[in-house]
Amino acid sequence: MRTEYPAKILLAWGEAISGNAALRDWLVKNGYPELGLFTYALRNKQDARKWLLDHGHAHLMAVISGIEGDTGALDWLERHGMHVLKQLALTGDGDEDAMKWLVKNGHRELAMIGHKMHRVKRQMDDDFTDPHKYAQE
Repeated sequence: MRTEYPAKILLAWGEAISGNAALRDWLVKNGYPELGLFTYALRNKQDARKWLLDHGHAHLMAVISGIEGDTGALDWLERHGMHVLKQLALTGDGDEDAMKWLVKNGHRELAMIGHKMHRVKRQMDDDFTDPHKYAQE
């Protein structure tokens, strides 16, 4: 289970989260499939979520679940000593204090990534609740 990545990989992951398909595919093909598939899992793709769990990346799935408000996932991250990932999940859920904590503690890239995750989830929520996105009957 890998939890630390070079800065350039984190930057690529952030861009992939924002929708850069070329970087997402590059991550998958160049030794970081968990980060590429995370972008699908973040967007509720069930096969990607299953892949993360089946391939030893429960911590990444816990981040997504934490972003979605699952306090059990946040507790799991804390119990397993993954304090930084817990703060990442909270940032992805829009918690400004968690974002400040990441920056203050030297995790600027993760703060940026968490902010991008929050934007993706907020857009998904907006799309889901926008009546103009659905065909009228």
